[in-house]
Amino acid sequence: MTTRARQAPPTTTDPAERARALALAILDRAPRSSEDLRQRLIAKDVAPEIADALIERYKDVGLLDDTALAALIARTRHAERGLAPRAIAMELRRKGFSAGDIEAALEPLTADTQVETARQLAEARWRRTAGLENEARVRRVVGHLGRKGYSPSLAFALVQDLMRADREAGHI
Repeated sequence: MTTRARQAPPTTTDPAERARALALAILDRAPRSSEDLRQRLIAKDVAPEIADALIERYKDVGLLDDTALAALIARTRHAERGLAPRAIAMELRRKGFSAGDIEAALEPLTADTQVETARQLAEARWRRTAGLENEARVRRVVGHLGRKGYSPSLAFALVQDLMRADREAGHI
C-alpha cells in the first residue's frame, strides 16, 4: 500500500502565487465550499481581496462548484447516515454554503423519501432493542431519530406503528 506524501506549499514572495498554492493544497485534502476555502485562506494570512479573486477564478474554471458540492453532501448524508434535511441544512450552513445552494441540495429529499428513511432507521433500532422494556425502546428509537434531525411527531408516529405491528404479530 502506498501513501501519497503531503508536500507543504512552496514558499514564494508573490502573495497571489502563495494563495494559489495554499488553495490547491487545501482543495487537495477535501472539497470545500467557496466560503470555507475563503476562511481557510484568510486564516493563513492571505489578503481577503486575493482570496476572493482566486475563488472567483476557481469558480470560472470549475474547480469550485458550491451547488454541486452541496447536492453531493446532501445526497450522501441522507443515503449513508439517514440524516433528515434539517440536520443536513445545519451542516451545510456550517460549511459556508449559501441559502440557495442549500435549498437546491435539499429539493430532491421529498417528504415521502424522508418518511421512508426514518421508517427504516426506526425499524432497525426497534429490532436492535428487542430485549428491552417498551418504554426504553420508545426512548431509544425516538432519541435516535431526533439526533438524525427528524421531528418528534414523526418519530412517535413510527414507534406507534412498530408497537402496533408487534401487537398484531403477538410479540407484545
